[in-house]
Amino acid sequence: MLLAFSVAPSGTGRADGSVHDAVAAAVRVVRESGLPNRTSSMFTEIEGEWDEVFDVVKRATAAVEPFGSRVSLVIKADIRPGYSGEIDAKLERLEQALDGAE
Repeated sequence: MLLAFSVAPSGTGRADGSVHDAVAAAVRVVRESGLPNRTSSMFTEIEGEWDEVFDVVKRATAAVEPFGSRVSLVIKADIRPGYSGEIDAKLERLEQALDGAE
């Protein structure tokens, strides 16, 4: 399973609306999980088996809870049994397709 998620608090009381400390707490949980992962400006991707991936998402969400009065969680998953390494392979196939289109 390849899963992309975004988790952030609301009701932080911060005038600037910044949530970087909360997001850092969530990303720390992901990175410490040992599962393949990648973080961009909008989402964190993680790859593994269903139960282990959702356990990490649950713990990352819990890490954000102290930063606000509520938490927003967005999840998108690519469930493809029998495949692993897709966190990199999907991008490699895209780059090959782009190279072939030139």
